[in-house]
Amino acid sequence: MSTDTKGLHLGPVMGDLKGVELQADEAEWLQHPLIGGLIFFARNFVDRDQIQHLIAQVRAIRPDILLAVDTEGGRVQRFRSGFVELPPLSLYGQVWERDQAAAAALAELGGYVLGAELAPLDIDLPFSPVLDLDGGISAIIGDRALHARPEVVAALAAAHLRGLRHARVSTTAKHFPGHGAVAPDSHVELPVDGRTLSEIVAQDLAPYRSCLPLLDSVMAAHVVYPEVDSLPASFSRTWLHDILRDQMGFTAAIFADDLSMGGAQAQGDIVARANQAFAAGCDMLPVCNAPAELVVLLDSWSCPQPTRGEQRLHALRRGAGRAGLAEDQRATFVRQVAQWQESL
Repeated sequence: MSTDTKGLHLGPVMGDLKGVELQADEAEWLQHPLIGGLIFFARNFVDRDQIQHLIAQVRAIRPDILLAVDTEGGRVQRFRSGFVELPPLSLYGQVWERDQAAAAALAELGGYVLGAELAPLDIDLPFSPVLDLDGGISAIIGDRALHARPEVVAALAAAHLRGLRHARVSTTAKHFPGHGAVAPDSHVELPVDGRTLSEIVAQDLAPYRSCLPLLDSVMAAHVVYPEVDSLPASFSRTWLHDILRDQMGFTAAIFADDLSMGGAQAQGDIVARANQAFAAGCDMLPVCNAPAELVVLLDSWSCPQPTRGEQRLHALRRGAGRAGLAEDQRATFVRQVAQWQESL
């Protein structure tokens, strides 16, 4: 694999690591000009000291790289030992039914706690929050959704986003335009949502419109909406350019969902997927849990240089030296979550 770093820039490919230590082959591909991001999962984490060491190894090679972690709370929390146990986002929606002001305050504090524990590690963004509506049929979304009603999702998401931004991490809303109305899991197959555009606009897009000023990036769904386009949203210029960019006025970064997922594989091999997602308007293309496919993409993809989304990606990079979570804030959040969980 070629790792010529002449003219190195923040490329449009995001990779991941196999374990808790940086391997020689990973140190090699991190220097590839197409690489612009790295995502961490639970398999990369033991404790705070270990993840700090791993991040330092990465930064020594690529100080500019965008670092992300796939974490939200509940069952999707990748760093646990020594970190606050975050509730599923649905808890904030359950609190809303009892006390709207308390729910918004808790959602904002939850966003701050999430971000303030990641920021001192020099992680730039968690892939959070989920803006999917809880349609009651998607097991893969389920309690990851804030609520079923778009106006509640909009209010709680805005609060959560304010907390994340106060902690000085970037934000990512997912899965655009919405994954909550389909039962299949896009990790293993391609879901099809047969609703009309007007239905999706009135329901799923409402939280995005409301939260747009707080969003640093959006992640597109591997879901087909055949009444709008025959391609999944993550590969659809109709969704990403015509609707998200032109009609909604979104100017920040767009992530594809993981190109190795089952919902993406109908679009061809990994190079074909990258070409289609990039042409549709995705600025960053994650390739996760598939190290061989990542190498093939880096070896074979002739991406236009420089990437048109490079400035949008650079805007997500927050930099080191950010403050961490104070013990009183940690204690307050843990106590409030426990009290609400007990009362619901």
